[in-house]
Amino acid sequence: MKKSFLFFIATLLLTLTACANTSDEQPPAATDVPYTTPAPSNGDEVVTPDEPVPVFDIPYFPMTPGVVTDDFNSVTAAEWAAGVRMGWNLGNTLDSHGGAGGFHWLGGGSYANTSVSEMELAWVGTLTTRETIQAVADAGFDAIRIPVTWFKALDDDFIIREDWMARVQEIVDWSLDIGLKVMLNSHHDNMIFSLLDENIPESQYVFARVWQQIAYRFRDYDERLLFTALNEPRTYDTPAEWTGGTPAEHKNLNILNQLFVDIVRASGGNNAYRILSVPTYAASTAAPAQRGFVLPADSVPDRLAVAMHIYSPWEFALRTGPTGTRDTWNAERANDTNPITNPLTMAYDMFVSQGVPVILGEMGALNRDNEEYRAEWAYFFVSFARSLGMPSFWWDNGQTQVTAENAWGGWDETFGLLDRQTNTIAHPLIMDALMRATVTDYP
Repeated sequence: MKKSFLFFIATLLLTLTACANTSDEQPPAATDVPYTTPAPSNGDEVVTPDEPVPVFDIPYFPMTPGVVTDDFNSVTAAEWAAGVRMGWNLGNTLDSHGGAGGFHWLGGGSYANTSVSEMELAWVGTLTTRETIQAVADAGFDAIRIPVTWFKALDDDFIIREDWMARVQEIVDWSLDIGLKVMLNSHHDNMIFSLLDENIPESQYVFARVWQQIAYRFRDYDERLLFTALNEPRTYDTPAEWTGGTPAEHKNLNILNQLFVDIVRASGGNNAYRILSVPTYAASTAAPAQRGFVLPADSVPDRLAVAMHIYSPWEFALRTGPTGTRDTWNAERANDTNPITNPLTMAYDMFVSQGVPVILGEMGALNRDNEEYRAEWAYFFVSFARSLGMPSFWWDNGQTQVTAENAWGGWDETFGLLDRQTNTIAHPLIMDALMRATVTDYP
């Protein structure tokens, strides 16, 4: 089985487009499509995903029995989300990789002699220090999302390289010591966690192998640490990639989300009660992605959250290139506010109102030399999301300069707020707007 599965991984990686962008660029989601049936809650009613598929030959790692530690405080997912004032992403750092075309995967040989520091430096150019994390806290953020790409550090048996795991753990430890809540995820690994029917058995296999190791490593951490199953799970270069996915992909993502919950709970210790978040297709707020999502069944009530990302309006917040972009935004214009309020209101009605919190793990507006407009946008976005009970995490990829075309023909996605060379805030107007939004009632 291993040889055929390695061939599947190699083929998949080599046929995908390299993903060395900052955040994955998304077209605008349809925001005016009416919705119908709310998603089920994980409260009193336990829901099983439609058409469950048996797990494919997953050898569970031996785990010694775990117990809940004395410092663990049992909180609900809604309480965890409500306790976040403003979150920040350590973007383009532990999630960096060499791209599918480069086959930069330890099992393929490319990363076998690559140091942990080299992997971390690949995109952002600076190593994370405790001082970096302290600067995040000093700026006013009280939660940090740590995106991690694991596939680059897997060997042929899908074991995570120990020095890579230790580096991730070091940054998690710094963050918790400084007093931040932490979201830890699997980021660009949808390169190997395919949602296609023909690949879903193998995807379950490697997905389980990876999450068993992460869950076991962190199972004694307290309730401030949250796991997120996947970043933006989707099928690359398909018509529905950024419009909400297909029913078949929804079914297979629901299978992986359920497997994630089962694996974490089975690891014992504090993971028996840990808050977990699971994404919609591509973490999208598009109506098809929200409707196609099924909340996993769980052994404990009220410990699951829905993970979503939103960069809207797309032309202002995320779109790059020489045409079709906007550098102004106005809270008085419906065309500027509806792309935010419509999908988030749908998410509120589908999930939050049913007792299932939504965590906006990525949001932001890239730099077009328009800080005043970005600040106005940030204030509106965060205050509106908070009015619906949704915490926001700014996507910071360490790039603080103005978006521009590069010599290689690509465009920068420049979301950086923190100058990681000096550990100072590069855009104080935006930072001020974010902090004001966390203490001001919408509007």
